[in-house]
Amino acid sequence: MNRIAVGRRAGWCVGVMIAVVVVATQTTVSAKDPLGRLWNAVQRVSIDEIDHTALDKLLKKHVDKDGYVDYRTWYASKADRQALRAYLSLLSRANPSAEAGREARLAFWINAYNAVTLEGIMQEYPTSSIRNHTARLFGYNIWKELPLIVGPSQYSLEHIEHQILRKMREPRIHFAIVCASVGCPRLRNEAYTTARLSEQLSDNASDFFARPQNFRVSGNTLYVSSILDWFGEDFGKSQSQRMAYLKPFLPKSVRPIATRAGARVAYLDYNWNLNDQSKKSR
Repeated sequence: MNRIAVGRRAGWCVGVMIAVVVVATQTTVSAKDPLGRLWNAVQRVSIDEIDHTALDKLLKKHVDKDGYVDYRTWYASKADRQALRAYLSLLSRANPSAEAGREARLAFWINAYNAVTLEGIMQEYPTSSIRNHTARLFGYNIWKELPLIVGPSQYSLEHIEHQILRKMREPRIHFAIVCASVGCPRLRNEAYTTARLSEQLSDNASDFFARPQNFRVSGNTLYVSSILDWFGEDFGKSQSQRMAYLKPFLPKSVRPIATRAGARVAYLDYNWNLNDQSKKSR
């Protein structure tokens, strides 16, 4: 065998070894145990029957009025960490195929998304941003690889958002699901419930547009959160349709500008810093 052939073979072997190492490493750092537990079929109940009181108590204890989380205290509390995991196990008991009301389904999956995100962050805490844990090529991606067991299946954050919540045609979910970032809507310090869902969603939408980090006006230009860029189609096919939908949630003083024919829309940079009370600007 000539030297060129030997070199090619050696290079091929090295390439295979590197690929094996990369795959092995990726498998190791990407592996996350599913959250919740697998209940027997006879133990599963309708989403209508799931009680969100446990999450409500935790949010009231650890989340302030601006949606910032006291991760440090929550992380250090063995009892509260276990309480969040127990709540996630309760969510697992739901049978997504069983008949349930629309409001109950929305409340369930919004709470599930937020609870999984909170648990995911605390598994990595201390951290400065969820984006530290959203690898695109190799390694762990919290949005794709931290599944929650619900009924017989597993649901990632990405699946909950795009395949369940967005398909329910309720645009206000974008002011309720929170990816643990300052640029997100406020994380309510209470759980979403069937009875108060519409009120809670509308309140969060109004709160969202009341905060300069998400919405402000200069002259004839509306500066809005990138959320309205990424998910604009959920609010309407055109700018006029979107603004017509959002008008009731905008500050009254800017509503005439928002619906003006010549109004221009620009998108604000998204703040991916962790919504951590210990880092909150005073």
